[in-house]
Amino acid sequence: MSANPFLELGLSEKLVNSLSSLGFEEPTPIQTKAIPVLLEGRDVLGQAATGTGKTAAFSLPLIQRYCLDTEPGKPQVLILTPTRELCIQVSEAINSFARSSGVYVLPVYGGQDYSRQIKALSRGVQIVVATPGRALDHIRRGTLNLTEIKAVVLDEADEMLDMGFAEDLEAIFAALPEKRQTALFSATLPPKIAKIAENHLHDAFHILIPKEKVPEGEQPKVKQSAYIVGRNHKTAALGRILDIESPRLAIVFARTRNEVDELAESLRGRGYSVEPLHGGLDQAQRDRVMKRARAEQVDVIVATDVAARGIDIDHLTHVINFGIPSSAETYVHRIGRTGRAGREGTAITILEPRESRLLKNIERLTKRKITLLSVPTATDVHAKRLDLTRSSIHEILVNESDLGKYRSVVENLADEFDILDVAAAAVKFANEANWKDVSEIELPDDLSWKKAPREDRRDRGERGERTRKERGPRELSQGMVRLFIGAGRDAGVRPQDLVGAIANEAGIPSKLIGSIDIADRFSLVEVDENVAQDVIYALRDAFIKGRQCVVRYDREGSPKSYPSKKEGKDSEKPSRKGKGNKKAYK
Repeated sequence: MSANPFLELGLSEKLVNSLSSLGFEEPTPIQTKAIPVLLEGRDVLGQAATGTGKTAAFSLPLIQRYCLDTEPGKPQVLILTPTRELCIQVSEAINSFARSSGVYVLPVYGGQDYSRQIKALSRGVQIVVATPGRALDHIRRGTLNLTEIKAVVLDEADEMLDMGFAEDLEAIFAALPEKRQTALFSATLPPKIAKIAENHLHDAFHILIPKEKVPEGEQPKVKQSAYIVGRNHKTAALGRILDIESPRLAIVFARTRNEVDELAESLRGRGYSVEPLHGGLDQAQRDRVMKRARAEQVDVIVATDVAARGIDIDHLTHVINFGIPSSAETYVHRIGRTGRAGREGTAITILEPRESRLLKNIERLTKRKITLLSVPTATDVHAKRLDLTRSSIHEILVNESDLGKYRSVVENLADEFDILDVAAAAVKFANEANWKDVSEIELPDDLSWKKAPREDRRDRGERGERTRKERGPRELSQGMVRLFIGAGRDAGVRPQDLVGAIANEAGIPSKLIGSIDIADRFSLVEVDENVAQDVIYALRDAFIKGRQCVVRYDREGSPKSYPSKKEGKDSEKPSRKGKGNKKAYK
């Protein structure tokens, strides 16, 4: 019988038995290279993607070298992580590795009561896992004594620097004993990381674990795709994509807190169990979100980058970028949260036409082709929902034996109707009960932007980079006019509300609707000039967010003004100073 591969790396039998009880059979590449070197006491600079087993790679040898057969007291090992979630995750992992070894591990992070952490530190621990900010607070209070530290680890060092912890890290290093073992692990090695390594690591052993190459003909474990969608249709496209993909759990990355909250509200309206995650939540709220997610009570988490850092959930199947990430490195970090430990995952990016060149940058960095797909149609969504309903009914027929109490209902209806019609009506009822009714407007072809002349696309991109204040009113597209609608953000109006109202009340396809600008008290909507008057008359009696609104041509950029019934005879006369008046006043 061959020796356990973890024993061959030099780990003690006590730790190997713990690993066996946890189901660890083979070390990962980063573990194979890091464990023997750290057991020797050397400094390590490790580069490996998230989810490759780095926690075990650094914690197991440090537990054995400094913590086994010692009494808890002043901490021997300090592990720094960028986020609360990763701090808790690393602490839990180390606890599981050292469960039978009498090693005490303490997570120290912001948002938790100081007194509880101080009490635990005073009782004595061997390992402290901490976020930089809270660790520095304890150091300054004198409650975290680093005089006996034998080893320090920086986990996800690149993320710590991205989050602005550079000064905190330097202050912590200044408080550490000069003679110590140091390990730095990072998914990427930008110049800032190299500088920290140069300043604080001595004769470091450099470990580089390259990304796993996919054999020719095989699909990568993280399937990457993208949808190019006009700005006004991105939310609707996201809903359809989720309907088609049916993720077990998805994280949708948005740029701002407001965008997170708006997307969460929109997806709840589509019938999903959604939790927002951003910097505006306190620790108790964040813990509740993570507890629900791990208990599989959530379908979608909508998050900002900072709030989602450190999240590691086994059943996460999809990562969706709602807009192109700020950098290719951010993209790599995001998609690394799925497809871990040999599991398959899906990474999807929803971007605007003007962002397509940034997608090429990501492809160059990742050396992977990102497949461009067309947004699912309403017919695709309905077909998918029917298929899921069929699967649910099939499962009931296979596994449910107690159907007798429902047979009498079927028999009574079968006396009056054809049995197939009865079954079809039951399927319809089940399908509509399972899926919230969502108005599915027609979305324009997501790849139609490619048909525009190159110079037009460039002009649109340049205009998008200037602020509205600098450029004044948005320049109208050819054949479009701008409508003024007297309701805006203060009334809770969103782009999808306006698109839905125009498409449903005026009966026009959404491809005839252009850009939408929403201010606090009004909104401006571009529509095709051939249907503009129909839209104005259709919306005069309609309710938007529960109120009737003034609807007229915008006085800048449209031919003339039509008062709604609400304006009456006292309405202002139309201005002749707008940019688009030439045609109307010939």
